[in-house]
Amino acid sequence: MSPGSLLMEDIKPSTRLNGLNPEEDSMEARLKEFCQRGLSLEEETTEQALRLFRETKDVLLANMKSLANGNAEENERFWFSCVLYSVKRLNGGNTVSKINQEDNDTGFTLSQILRVAKLNILDFFKEMPQFFLKAGSIINKLYGIDSEKRLQTKELQANFVHLTVLYKYYKRVYQDFFLSGDSTQDAVTNGSESVLSGIEPVSNYLRFGWMLFLALRIHVFSRFKDLVTCTNGLVSILAILILHVPIRCRSFSFNDSTRFVRKGGKGVDLISSLCNIYHTSEEDLLKTIDKANALIVDILKKNPYPASECHTEELKDIDTDGLTYFQDLVEESSIVSSIRILERDYEDAIHDRGELDERMFVNEEDSLFGSGSVSGGNVNITGLKRKYDAISSPTKTITSPLSPPGSPLTSPVKESSTPSKNKMPPPSTPVSTTMTTAKWLRTVITPLPAKPSSELEQFLSSCERDIKPDVIRRAQIILEAIFPSSAPVYRCVAGSLQSAALMDSIWAEQRRLEALKLYYRVLSAMCRAESQRLRSSNLTSLLTNERFHRCMLACSAELVLATHKTVTMMFPAVLERAGITAFDLSKVIESFVRHEETLPRELKRHLNSLEERLLESMAWEKGSSIYNSLIVAKPGLLPVINQLGLLAEPMPSLDTIAMHHNLTSGNLQLSTIPHKSEAIPDNNIAAPSSPQRHTPPVVSIEMAVGVSGVNNSFVSPAKDRSSAFLAFSSTKSRLQPPLQTAFASPTRPCSAGGGETCAETGINVFFQKVLKLAAIRIKGLSERLNQPIHVMEQVYRLVKCVLNQETSLFFNRHIDQVILCSYYGISKVSGLGLAFREIVAQYRKQPQCKPQVFRNVFIDWSLTNHPGKTGQDTVDIIAFYNEVFVHTMKPFLVQFAPNAAPGNHNHSSEDPDKNEGPSPGSPGPSPFPSLPDMSPKKVSAAHNVYVSPLRSSKRETLISSHSKSLYACVGESTHAYQSPSKDLTAINNRLNSSRRVSGRLNFDDAGLVSDTLVAGSLYTSQNPGNLTSDSVLSQSQSLPWTTSASPLKRRQTDR
Repeated sequence: MSPGSLLMEDIKPSTRLNGLNPEEDSMEARLKEFCQRGLSLEEETTEQALRLFRETKDVLLANMKSLANGNAEENERFWFSCVLYSVKRLNGGNTVSKINQEDNDTGFTLSQILRVAKLNILDFFKEMPQFFLKAGSIINKLYGIDSEKRLQTKELQANFVHLTVLYKYYKRVYQDFFLSGDSTQDAVTNGSESVLSGIEPVSNYLRFGWMLFLALRIHVFSRFKDLVTCTNGLVSILAILILHVPIRCRSFSFNDSTRFVRKGGKGVDLISSLCNIYHTSEEDLLKTIDKANALIVDILKKNPYPASECHTEELKDIDTDGLTYFQDLVEESSIVSSIRILERDYEDAIHDRGELDERMFVNEEDSLFGSGSVSGGNVNITGLKRKYDAISSPTKTITSPLSPPGSPLTSPVKESSTPSKNKMPPPSTPVSTTMTTAKWLRTVITPLPAKPSSELEQFLSSCERDIKPDVIRRAQIILEAIFPSSAPVYRCVAGSLQSAALMDSIWAEQRRLEALKLYYRVLSAMCRAESQRLRSSNLTSLLTNERFHRCMLACSAELVLATHKTVTMMFPAVLERAGITAFDLSKVIESFVRHEETLPRELKRHLNSLEERLLESMAWEKGSSIYNSLIVAKPGLLPVINQLGLLAEPMPSLDTIAMHHNLTSGNLQLSTIPHKSEAIPDNNIAAPSSPQRHTPPVVSIEMAVGVSGVNNSFVSPAKDRSSAFLAFSSTKSRLQPPLQTAFASPTRPCSAGGGETCAETGINVFFQKVLKLAAIRIKGLSERLNQPIHVMEQVYRLVKCVLNQETSLFFNRHIDQVILCSYYGISKVSGLGLAFREIVAQYRKQPQCKPQVFRNVFIDWSLTNHPGKTGQDTVDIIAFYNEVFVHTMKPFLVQFAPNAAPGNHNHSSEDPDKNEGPSPGSPGPSPFPSLPDMSPKKVSAAHNVYVSPLRSSKRETLISSHSKSLYACVGESTHAYQSPSKDLTAINNRLNSSRRVSGRLNFDDAGLVSDTLVAGSLYTSQNPGNLTSDSVLSQSQSLPWTTSASPLKRRQTDR
C-alpha cells in the first residue's frame, strides 16, 4: 500500500510507539505516526514537524473551539496538515525516506498530506490562513519574517482555482472536437487507484492532452502560470490532438465553415481557425506549439517530421505548411506508454515542491474535492460537483448595448463566427471572458508606441522644466520592479531549463511594455482633459507629483496582471513594489476608469472590487498613509496612532527601489538628485508595507505629513463624477476631490477653498465611501435577518457614530467587524433578541464573508481596562465586543434604547465638542441612504419565483398615456366597471393586433442590469446627460443588492 492511500483512521498504534516516554503528549505521538506511517517521512523531516508542532501546540489548544467546525479530532488533522505543509515549504528538505523512495516516488506534496488526513482542498484553503494568523509569530521566529510569502498559500489557492476552470474549459473544448470515449481507455483507467467506482472513465486522448499541458506548465511556463498563457497552452494542445487523434474519434468536420477558415486551395488554416474561435494570439499560439513539440521530442523521444511531407488520413483537408507531425504519438500501441512517461516526468518535477498534484483533475479524485468533514471513517463526496461548479461555473457577465465602444464582446463566438439566428451563443466562462479581455489588451494597447505620445511630450515639456526624462526613468524602474526578469529556477528536463528562463524573461518584458503603454495612454487623456478645462498646457503641479505617477503606474500594472490572471503577482504586490499604500491607490481608481473609455467591463469590475477591499480593511492596516492624513484632519487621534505605530513610513526613493531589485544594469542610471515634488529621506527607507515596527517612535504632525514646497494649483477635470460607492450619495455629498488636492501635502490648504486642508478634504471623501459601503452591507445583512427598516437605520447611524466620533475602532480592523458589533449592540438595547451566533451565521452567507473577520479581531490590551493583559493580540468578535466595543460605544448605544429621549442619538453624533471638534465628512446622521434595489427577490417558498423591483424607466412608461392601457395591475381594471376576464381579453387583443410574438424567446435585449442603467437610476436628481457607462464601476459582482442566489439569470421581470 502506498503512503498516499493510507488514511488517518487506518493508522494504528505500533510497536515503534511502545517505547515512547510516558510523558510524551499523545498528540505528538499521533503526529509522529502520521509522518512515519502515513507519509513515510525520514526522521529529520519528522523531527522538524514535531518541533513546529510543539511550538504551536498551546495555540492549537487555546483556539480549539474557534477552528474549523470546532471538532477536536478534525482540528487536530487540520493542524497536522498545516504544520507539515509549512515544514515542506519553509525547509525545502528531503521528502521521503530512502527506503520507501523506490516504492513511492510521488513525493511529499500537499495532495498526499490531505489524502492521509482525509481532508479536502477547499477546507484546507479556508483553514490555512487561520493557522498562520494564530501561529504566524512563532513561524516567523523559526523561519524568518518572510515566512508568509514563502508559504505562497494565496498563490497556491489561486493556482487551484485557475486549474479548476482550465480543466473544465479543456474538457468542454475537447468534447466539442472529439468523442468522449475511445477503445484504449481501459488500459490506463482500470489500473488507476484514484478512480472511484461510479465515475465515467476518462478518454486516454484527453488524459494525454492534459499531461502534455502539465509538462508545458512545469518546463516552459515556469513561474508565470497566468490564465492567458495557460489557455494558449491548452489551445496548442488541442491543435496537436487535432493533427494526431484518429479520425474515427472526431466529432467535427472540416467542412464546417462557421468554425474553420480555409486558406485558398490548400485546405483549412487550423491555427487561424483556433485563434478566431478562442481569441488567442496567432503568434503566441505558434510559439507555444513549438514549445510543446520540443517537449514531445525531449520527454517522449519522438521524431518530428514536417506535416507537409506526411500523408496521413488525419492531415487531410488541413493546410500543413509550418506544422509538425509525430508518427505513432497517440496510436493505440503507444498512447498508454506515452501517458506513463509523462506522469513519471511530472512526478519527478513536483517531487520537491510540495504543491498540489495537478493530475487529480483528470483522475477525478473525489477524496480531494469532497465537501464537509470526515465522520465515522466515511468521506462525504456529495459536494464534489457543487463545489467544482461553484468555482468554475460560467461568469454572469452583463452585456448591454450601451457598453463602451471599445469594450470586447463577452462571447468569443460573436466575433469569430456568425451563428445563425436560431442558435444561441455559448455562455461566457471565466476562461472565455479572460481571453476577450486579453484581446482588448492585445488589439488596443499593444499597437501603441512604448514612449510618450507627441501630445504627452508637449505637456511634459510645458512644465516649469522638461520632466520627460524623469517620467521615462520612473516608469522603467517601477515597472521593472513589478515585472522582474530574473526568477528562481526549478528542476526541468534536460535542455528546457534555459528555455523556461527565457520564457520568463520574454513574459516579463511583454507585460512591462503593456503596462507602460497603458500608463502613457491614460496619462495623456488626463492631461488633455485638464488642459481643455484650464485652457493651459502647464500642468506642473500634477505632473511633478511623484506619488501620483507611482499610483498611475501601479494601476496600469495591476490591470495588466488582472487581464492575464497572474498567480505569482497577486494584489497588493504591486503596491509594495511601487512604494505606495492602498490609500494612495484609492485616489486614482475613479480617474483612471473615467479617462480610459475602452476599458473592458471585467477590468472595471476588478477595479471596483479593489476599491471595496481598500475601503473595508486595507486602508486601515498598519502603515497606511491614511493615518498621516488623519492626524491632520483629526489631531485628537495622534496619541492613539503613535501608540499603535500606525503611521506610514516615508515613500522609498526610486534609487532605493532600483537597488532593492538590482535594477542598476542597462540604461537605468541611478539619480542622485531628489525630486522636488516629494520630500523623501535617503536614510534607511523601507516600503510602506514593511513588517511591524516593535517600538514606534512618537511622531509630530509636521514629521508625519512630510510638508512639500510645491505650489498646488491643480483643479479636478471637468467631468467630475463620484466613484462606485459615492454613486449612492445624495446630491449634497461631496464629489471626488481634485487629483492634486488628493496627492498634495496633508497640511496644505485645499485649492477648492472652504478653509479645509487637503487632508480634511481627502478624509471627507474617503469617509463617505466607507459609509456607503457600510450601508450596502448593513442592508444585505438586515434582509437576511428579516429586520425592519428602522433597525437597519439604527445600525447605520451607530456605524456612522463609530466612524465619525470613535474612529480608532476602525484602526487595524475590518469594516464588517464594526458592523457586526453595531448590529448586536442595537439588538441588545432594542430588545430584538438576536444572538451574536445568529448574526454571524447570517453574515457567513454574505458574498464578502471571510472567517477571519469574526474569528480574529485586532485588540491592544493597553487601550482597554482589562487587568493583567498587555500587548497586542487577536480575539474573536464576541470578546472584542465585550472588551472594547461596548465600553467605547456605551454612551451612544443607550441613546438608541426605546425609552431614550427622541433625537438624543442625533445630537450625540453632531456634538461639535466631541473628539477635538467635528469629524471630517461627518454631518449629522441622516436616514438610511436610498439604495436602489435591483436584485430579484424570491416571493415563493415552494417555487423558484423571483420578482425584481420596477425600474424608474419602466415606471414612466407604465404611466404614459399611450401605453398604460396595455398593462393591468392587480385589483385595477383597464376600464371602469369592467370584469377581469374582459380586461385580459382586451389586453390580448391589443397585443395580438400590434405585433406577433414568435414562439421562441429572445433574450438578446432582455433588459439585463447594465452599468449605465444603474448609473441612470442613481443620478436621477443630477444631470443624466453627463453619464456614460464609464461613470460608475460595475456593481454586479461585488455589491450585495445586485447579487442573487437565484439560479436564474437576471432578466427583466417588469416588462
